[in-house]
Amino acid sequence: MTKKKELKLALYLIGAGMHVAAWKHPSTKVNASIDIKALQKAAQIAEKGKFDIAFVADSLAINHESHPHILNRFDPLIQITALAAATTKIGLGATASTTYSEPYVLARQLMSIDHISNGRVGWNLVTTADATGETALNFSRNKHWGHDHRYERAEEFIDVVQSLWDSWEDDAFVYDRDNNIFYDRNKVHETAFKGKYLSVKGPLNIARSVQGQPVIVQAGASKPGQKLAARTAEVVFVHWDDIEKSKEHYRHLKAQLAPFGRTDEELLVFQGISPIVADTEEEAIRKYNELQALVDPYESLKFVSGYMGNVDFSKYSLDTPAIEVDFPEVNSIQSHFYEHLEIIKKENLKVGDLYARLFGPAKRDAFVGTATQIADEMERWITEEAADGFMLQFPLLPRDLEDFVNKVVPILQERGIYRKEYTGSTLREHLGLKKPQNRFTKSKVTHFELYLYS
Repeated sequence: MTKKKELKLALYLIGAGMHVAAWKHPSTKVNASIDIKALQKAAQIAEKGKFDIAFVADSLAINHESHPHILNRFDPLIQITALAAATTKIGLGATASTTYSEPYVLARQLMSIDHISNGRVGWNLVTTADATGETALNFSRNKHWGHDHRYERAEEFIDVVQSLWDSWEDDAFVYDRDNNIFYDRNKVHETAFKGKYLSVKGPLNIARSVQGQPVIVQAGASKPGQKLAARTAEVVFVHWDDIEKSKEHYRHLKAQLAPFGRTDEELLVFQGISPIVADTEEEAIRKYNELQALVDPYESLKFVSGYMGNVDFSKYSLDTPAIEVDFPEVNSIQSHFYEHLEIIKKENLKVGDLYARLFGPAKRDAFVGTATQIADEMERWITEEAADGFMLQFPLLPRDLEDFVNKVVPILQERGIYRKEYTGSTLREHLGLKKPQNRFTKSKVTHFELYLYS
């Protein structure tokens, strides 16, 4: 009998939930985004459900249109360090920008947390979407770089970071007191990188972790984003509107791996979904409607604006056909922008429809229903090769997470498509990814020698 494919699960961890009105719900903590105990509890619930990873997103600028739980939240790297102390198995993903970071500093921070967590870290590599249009002003720049420009730098950035992570071969530190040898000078290497954007000498001042390197995560669906993912990513997050589009993208992305000497199993695709589960479909819909009733239409449109060119929707009535809105070209998440425009035109949406139709946490779809209905739909996406797993962007936390773990997870486990227990300790082991071989060990290149401490 052919073994069933085992799906993977990620928790999108954001304050009181991904829905723009989540903070208004009486069951949530209004300050959940800066309540580390609440965030740790959510990660622990996901760990109870045997999730692969708890993921923390980020933005580097805010304005009055930002999602409530983006306005006031922790730095992702600091947050996952705190989550590491409260968990033992679940992976921990943090977002960090290649456009507004220095590779040496970021490489050191991520590897430090990977050691602290015993090999459970993933880095969500982003070039920064710039939803506010003002991110550059926080970093002594006048203008946000263009889309393709950012990806050129990202290509160099990840090469530098991964080379820095390989500065020390796995057995470089000898710790031989008797012979006064702290490390083997032949097993430490310079990065010695000089590119168009970056120049980094190295080596990094921390060794490789038990999983070798943090897992590389990415979400870019544009052509430059797909190229970067095919070459370097190990997990890709996507948010396609329907299963057919997701299947098409899945096939297209996997087909780009071979030229880089990679196999399908080396890149996992996670589709973003927002489950609301209840004992009956009617009860699930009631929970959905209860949350939707808390939405201020124009407040939700401010959130939409950040993804659609920072349009001032206050100039339009809610009944205005959205096709009449003057949407400028975006320098942000281009694939989402064009997909949204296609849906607007095809379905003739009104301005007041946009948030509930275009954004998963506000959308009533096949993932709002009973545990069996949701499990059926998840199994369908995996079986039909639309995804390898799911990024769970629960509208309301911790309610929807707890319901999913208690009701849906047991069904997935019973069907043999989801683990009952963790079989490894590192994030790579959870995801079925190999520990990467040190590039210097592989090439036997030594750039320089360091002196021993005595």
